[in-house]
Amino acid sequence: MFGRLTLSQVPYDNLVVGTAFIFAAVLGLVIVGSLTYYRKWGWLYTEWLTTIDHKRIGIMYGIVGTVMLFRGFVDAIMMRTQQVMAAGPLSHGYLGAEHGYLPPYHYDQIYGSHGTIMLIFAATPILAGFMNYLVPLQIGARDMAFPYLNALAFWMTAVGAALTMVSLFVGDFSHAGWVGLAPLTELPYSPDVGVDYWSWALQIGSIGTTIGAVNIIATIIKMRAPGMTWMRMSLFTWTSLTTNVIGLTAFPVLGVAIGLLSLDRYLGTHFYTTGLGGNFMLYTNLFWIWGHPEVYFIILPSWGMMSEIIPTFSEKKLFGYPVMVAATMSIGCISWTVWLHHFFTMGAGPVVNAFYSIATMLVAIPTGVKVFDWALTMVRGRLTFTTPMLWAVSAIFMQIIGGWTGMMLAIPAINYMTHNSVFVIAHFHCVVMVTVFASIGGATFWFPKMFGFTLDERSGKWVFWLLVGGSFIVFTAMFMLGLTGMPRRLAYVPYATWWPLLAIEEIGIFVDIAALAAFIWQITVSIRDRNSNLAGRDPWGTARSLEWLTHSPVPDYNFAVIPHINARDEAAWRREHHLDHIMPTEYSDIEMPVNTPVPMFIGACTAAFGFAMIWRIWWLAIASLVTIFVIVIFRSFGGTTGTTIPGSEVRRMERLAARGPERRPDRLVPGAVTAFNAGAAE
Repeated sequence: MFGRLTLSQVPYDNLVVGTAFIFAAVLGLVIVGSLTYYRKWGWLYTEWLTTIDHKRIGIMYGIVGTVMLFRGFVDAIMMRTQQVMAAGPLSHGYLGAEHGYLPPYHYDQIYGSHGTIMLIFAATPILAGFMNYLVPLQIGARDMAFPYLNALAFWMTAVGAALTMVSLFVGDFSHAGWVGLAPLTELPYSPDVGVDYWSWALQIGSIGTTIGAVNIIATIIKMRAPGMTWMRMSLFTWTSLTTNVIGLTAFPVLGVAIGLLSLDRYLGTHFYTTGLGGNFMLYTNLFWIWGHPEVYFIILPSWGMMSEIIPTFSEKKLFGYPVMVAATMSIGCISWTVWLHHFFTMGAGPVVNAFYSIATMLVAIPTGVKVFDWALTMVRGRLTFTTPMLWAVSAIFMQIIGGWTGMMLAIPAINYMTHNSVFVIAHFHCVVMVTVFASIGGATFWFPKMFGFTLDERSGKWVFWLLVGGSFIVFTAMFMLGLTGMPRRLAYVPYATWWPLLAIEEIGIFVDIAALAAFIWQITVSIRDRNSNLAGRDPWGTARSLEWLTHSPVPDYNFAVIPHINARDEAAWRREHHLDHIMPTEYSDIEMPVNTPVPMFIGACTAAFGFAMIWRIWWLAIASLVTIFVIVIFRSFGGTTGTTIPGSEVRRMERLAARGPERRPDRLVPGAVTAFNAGAAE
């Protein structure tokens, strides 16, 4: 009845897993107890779990990504600690391990879950959260083009993350790395459920990313406010558009790659089994056709955030905007032509390797343009080094390091020497840290817009210095280990001479832990002092893009009146023309989508389906699919999908918002359906 699921699949005798379970159980009890004590279950259901508001969905993406980021960080601590404890033949073993404290099989699972979580279920949801929250605001829309689909995309992503977390306590996770090394993922080499957890989590999560990409592309193309021409869009919106074109075209390839693997494992086909007519290099090619564009999927929005932060705190417009747009789009195109550089050593021949080497080097041209444009934006600017600006500038330095080492790896001769070494890991982490630094800077920058108060600046700078310092310590040592020949994925380090550099890595990890503690303190202090740090529309005073014209936090309808766009940096333009605090003389009714629990129910059924497929519980899989089908049919015949906010209510909410820390409107503009239009006024 329960397929392969038995009580023996729960690793209750594993001290590491048991400790994690106790921590998760205590945390869960605290959350449930708090919701019960403060009677917030109804609020949680009506305001969040059933919401289709792009802003709340964006915040929920951020919460899921942050939780998974914490889990992935714990995995990183465990891996580095294992390596420093297991260096040299004389290293001691603990908890049943011959060296260190993790047996090789357990270490391999952590290695696989760390990469999967950090890229797919931490970075991707966090960036999707930013795009969900900001894109409609930056183009002057009330919501996404398809709000219901937006909620469904979020729940698909959440299900993928949940299946990954469940594998921690029920069964195993994949020991074949986050890339799913073929043929190790085939059934004869991985007969347990670890690979199935990995594949179904990715498959379901990628569905969410794909339909989310459709939504954001449609929103940008069809829902821009009057006057918002293509060349007036913010750089973040441009990078979001490029990112989601990549997502829409790349994630289906991942679906095909994993789908064929599932056919091998479930139906006995031989797509990737070399000895029986298949070819495991087919999987490698398909995976990296998705895998390298995925790198740009997670870094392009980060560059967009940096392009918003740097002009704001330089008090200048972004240098070379048209070139930056062209560079963004060209990077998106080139990202499809470089995947083979991930396996130069497969022996494709000098002509093929030369082609992909040159294609990889071409990426440096538009990327270098971006670096120069950020630097020239700061030249002769009135620089203010708030925490968002510090994060953005540090991301540029990390980008330079990651880019330089990437150019080294683009040369096949060097790639042959460093292939499969931790030098590659250090390079890749430097690139990913650009996303981390930019995302923290972006979160600090837009936090007042999301929640109505600013984060504590003093503790924020502690977080900055600790995390940046810890990261440079870790990755400097890792680069040196790579150049001395240390391979990646080692549960046991055979050479004791590498121990000093491994110890330096461990020191850097502890500095990063201190940064995490400082971050928790920053959030705590900020919430405690929120009443003294309330934010107006533009708490920085120098912000430039459209979202800074509406209230903080943003009301349900985003803008009381759809704005007319007069310039590329609309907020800065209105501030320069003393038009940033105008108010319409009258308000119209606003049509808004209404909340629905349907996406959440479909998500729950999808989770049951994924769990059933992992454990071969066929009756549950069929029942889940049938339930999803019934829910979709029921939704098709559903009643009201929208609601109306009366103009009188909009007026009341606008006046209530004007009583806050915002400057009172000093000018009334006739008309309720268009905001100030310079062309019309003239």
